[in-house]
Amino acid sequence: CRSVLRSVFDEVIKVDVLDSADSVRLALMQRPELGITFTKLHCWTLTHYSKCVFMDADTLVLCNVDELFDREEFSAAPDSGWPDCFNSGVFVFRPSLKTYNLLLRFAAEHGSFDGGDQGLLNSFFSNWATADIGKHLPFLYNLSSSAVYTYVPAFNHFGRDAKVVHFLGATKPWNYKYNLQTKRVMQDGTMSGSFHQLSFLALWWNIYSASILPLLEKLQKMEESESEECKHTFNGVEIILKKVSPPVANSLQMPVLPERTYEIYPTARSSEELTFKTQPVCEVEQSGSNVHLSEPDRPSEQLVFHPAFQETSELNEVAHSVSELSIHFKPEEPSPEDERRKWEEGRMDYMGKDAFEHIKKKLDAFLY
Repeated sequence: CRSVLRSVFDEVIKVDVLDSADSVRLALMQRPELGITFTKLHCWTLTHYSKCVFMDADTLVLCNVDELFDREEFSAAPDSGWPDCFNSGVFVFRPSLKTYNLLLRFAAEHGSFDGGDQGLLNSFFSNWATADIGKHLPFLYNLSSSAVYTYVPAFNHFGRDAKVVHFLGATKPWNYKYNLQTKRVMQDGTMSGSFHQLSFLALWWNIYSASILPLLEKLQKMEESESEECKHTFNGVEIILKKVSPPVANSLQMPVLPERTYEIYPTARSSEELTFKTQPVCEVEQSGSNVHLSEPDRPSEQLVFHPAFQETSELNEVAHSVSELSIHFKPEEPSPEDERRKWEEGRMDYMGKDAFEHIKKKLDAFLY
C-alpha cells in the first residue's frame, strides 16, 4: 500500500509503466516479466536530487551504504554472469532530463540486447568496462544470493562483508514460505538452496515479519459482525469474514478441533495473499479488535478471517503460535494468444500442461 510506503520513506512517486515489448529477446532468458524494467528509466527525472542510488525491489541492504554517494555516474557492480557488463540492480546516477530523453531515444532506435533495462543501460553506458575503474562498484554492493560460486573460499572470506544482497532470478523471497517457529525458509515444503542463499532469505523474512507486517496489519481494521460472510475493503484489499463449520465427527471417535486459518483475499488492486496457520484452538469470541479463547460447550466452528492488530506485541503473541507465513501472488490465466506465442517462441511446458499425455488426450478426443 502506498500509505505504508509513505510511513517508511520520505517521498513516494507514482510513475507510468515502461515496457520494452521485446518478447523475442526476453524469451532467450525465459524472463518475459523483465520487459517492464524499462520503468526504472523514470529515475533520471528526479531532478530535485543532485545524485541518487537506484536499487531494485529485490535487493536487501545489510548495512549503511552512504559511501555510494561519493561515486559518480555511472557506477555499478559487475554482473556475475558476464563481468564485462554491469548489473543494473544497484547503480549510482545523476538525475537529468537530458539523459532521460537520450535514453528513451536510444531505446527507440536500438532497443536492448536482452530485452530488459540491463541490456539497454550497458549499451548506453558502453564504456563502463574500460573507461574508469572508479566506477566499478565492489561485488559486495550487489551480491547475488543465488549465484553458484565456483570460488567458494573467496565467498567464505569476503561474503561476510556483503553490503547489499540481490535476489536475482524468477523466484523472489516473497515466493517462499517462512516458518515463524523454526525461522526457516521453505519452497514447496522443502528447504532448497545453498546455505548462504537460505540465510539471506531467512533474513529477508525476519525483517518482513518484524517490521513490515505490523504496518500492514494496522491498515486493516475489521468491524464486528454476526453474519456468515461479510466483506470489508481497506485500501484496495478486500477482507472476507466467513464462518465455516467443520465436518461432523464420527460418533465413535473423539471430536477433532479444527485448525484455525487466517486468510486475506486481495482484489485486483492488491495481488498479495497472506496465509497464517495456527495450532487447533477452541471457540473464538470477538470483542472489538481483540481475539479471546474460551472453552466451547459444543464442537467449535472454524472461523476464517483476518484480525486487526493494534500493537506490535499482539503480532508477537500470534507469531509464537503461527506455524507458517507465506505471500502468494495469484497468477493470471494465460490467454490463447499467450499460449500460441509461447509455442511460436519454443517455450513449451513439456513437464506440465504441454506434456505428451495431455496432448494425446486432446488428440484422442478429436479422433474417437
